[in-house]
Amino acid sequence: MPAAVPPRRRSRLRIAAALAVSTVLLAACGGSGEGTGRIVPDGRLTIAMAFGPGAGYAIDTDDAFVLSQLGVTEPLVASGADGRPRPALATEWARTDPRTWRFALRPGVTFQNGEPLTGHAVATALNRLAGVEAPPRAVRGIGLTAAPDGATAVRVTTTAPDPILPLRLSSANTAILAPSAYASDPPAVQGTGTGPMTITRLDGTQSVELQRNETYWGERPQLAGVTANFVPDPAARALALRAGDADIAQELPEATALEFTGDGYVNESVAAPRTASLLLNQSRAPFSDIRVRQAVAAAVDRAALGEQALAGSAVPASELFGPAVSWGSQEPPPPADPARARRLLAEAGFGPSRPLRVELGTYANRPELPTLATAVQEMLRAAGIEATIRVGDYDAREADLLAGRYDMYLASRSYLLDVPDAGATLRTDYTCRGSYNINRYCSPEFDALLAPLTARTDPAARQEVFTRAAAKLNADVVGVPLVHTRAGGVGSQVAGYTVDPLAKTLVVPGLAKTG
Repeated sequence: MPAAVPPRRRSRLRIAAALAVSTVLLAACGGSGEGTGRIVPDGRLTIAMAFGPGAGYAIDTDDAFVLSQLGVTEPLVASGADGRPRPALATEWARTDPRTWRFALRPGVTFQNGEPLTGHAVATALNRLAGVEAPPRAVRGIGLTAAPDGATAVRVTTTAPDPILPLRLSSANTAILAPSAYASDPPAVQGTGTGPMTITRLDGTQSVELQRNETYWGERPQLAGVTANFVPDPAARALALRAGDADIAQELPEATALEFTGDGYVNESVAAPRTASLLLNQSRAPFSDIRVRQAVAAAVDRAALGEQALAGSAVPASELFGPAVSWGSQEPPPPADPARARRLLAEAGFGPSRPLRVELGTYANRPELPTLATAVQEMLRAAGIEATIRVGDYDAREADLLAGRYDMYLASRSYLLDVPDAGATLRTDYTCRGSYNINRYCSPEFDALLAPLTARTDPAARQEVFTRAAAKLNADVVGVPLVHTRAGGVGSQVAGYTVDPLAKTLVVPGLAKTG
């Protein structure tokens, strides 16, 4: 399981360096972040969020993470940075046979509209989720079915024994909505969650208004209300924070985040279980040839990407798993070797008379990706590979990627996002029948390596498999891990604000506005 990695305040030296070039800007825009530090009773916050809904808040899509961060919805099980399951809407769970788990529900919980949380309600929600045309990755392909066990428990069965089912049910996608939510498609989310905040107004993809759930089962929320504005442009998020139009701004570029200093600011960055990688399409030429994939790996200077292109805000990657987890590699990546890259390309039939030309796709939702793409393009050119960059919307491109209609794609992927156990990502992304296998990699040897995960529950034993799997992916050059990125954010005059490396929580009962 991943080690707990506490968020850190950004480096004072780096903040000082940034201040040297940003003093005029800060003076012009105000937003000092100063204050008394005392909590404002029943305060309100405005948040500039990096990602907004893209599918009408459908719980079976990535919109579920927006709802989870806003404190609207909750799953049966919670999981923190240590990746261990802990109670949420379920207070305890146990295996009743190899394929079935029983979850006891927290007593006295009601949905925001007053409907009670029952075994029937939970079974309805989970069966609806498992039955959609494209179930979310956390529960896809496991044959999940749920049945009430009286009013206070639910039994969940899978086709095969699943030792990590409780962790699967900590996914934001498995949040439980009230039965009345499912009268519409997608399910209605206004008033049908169980979280500390309830939605009062939706404004499409622009914003959402929330108010405190006065019947929340847990600690009474400090905030009376929240306005969340969805601002995909990081510069606009920073501007809103400077101008005082936002109290929290998510995911600012490192250089911009370093501009915000002072006692009134909470400026945090935490190692995230997320890796930016070059995905290489192995189902067709040229990347069906391992020599060409090896050439790309040799051409890229990963240390320069982390330390120069991203100004030290990311860690150069030597493998899929990084410093956010205890089993991740702490070793530096191999140095770039353009001469070896050119030799490998020549062996594969490419050279001055037949240059290798490919398309390098990526998306701009994560601000570091276009920067990385430009730097990688130059590194590849030095080795004799001409890459044409294509930046576009990821959602619009996903079908092509999954179908193998691409050359090279730069993507950022959390290996614990869907399920806080790396086994889930290894299966979906790298096995022959993986549902998210964009590299189009298929190795019976690799699939056999993962086979013990179906029975092993001991975290140390599972981590041993994860380590060996990462080494196998490196040996077969299944994509090129470039950097391990960090999650960050800046709050102005707030208390209780922390950055969740799993991107599931933001608005929590302890979050407050300070004066």
